Amino acid sequence: MALQQIVQETVTGLGYDLVEIDRTAGGLLRITIDWPWTVGSELFINVEDCEKVNRQLQFALEVDGVTYNRLEVSSPGIDRPLRDEKDFERFAGELIDLTLKAPMGENAGGLVSASRKKFRGTLERSADGQGWQIVWSDAPAVKPGQRISKKRVPEPLHALGFSLDELREARLAPVVDFKGRKPKVDA
Repeated sequence: MALQQIVQETVTGLGYDLVEIDRTAGGLLRITIDWPWTVGSELFINVEDCEKVNRQLQFALEVDGVTYNRLEVSSPGIDRPLRDEKDFERFAGELIDLTLKAPMGENAGGLVSASRKKFRGTLERSADGQGWQIVWSDAPAVKPGQRISKKRVPEPLHALGFSLDELREARLAPVVDFKGRKPKVDA
């Protein structure tokens, strides 16, 4: 059996979703897992989950004769990759980092650089409800404790619509809040 198939069957058999398989030249086999997503549930992968999958994968890979030097099972982390429609649906409204395959070119309309490929902004459904868009402002981030004038005119928001086949990479932006998790506020 192929490595992808062995890992997929093992991980889904234990009740998890396979996010990514990464095999390096040094013999490291890195498997990233997550809980299956349903609307309203926010379960997080913990060490016990990774250990359970690791044990089962060691057995399954040994039975099928797959060679590797080291096996690593982990959660997607705070900079989780977004790969398919399900991931985009799950993280709508979150801050993401987006990289396009090709620069914007003439579609930029003069609002942003025509050679720009990287964006950080909020992931939203497009107005027609069929595709996705990222909404951002080019205003500098406000520093903690900084006073902001009430007379200051806010920077305009920009929106860029995209399809999944135009993306090179999309990830959750790694924003760390040391005050603990806060419940998601529905817009």
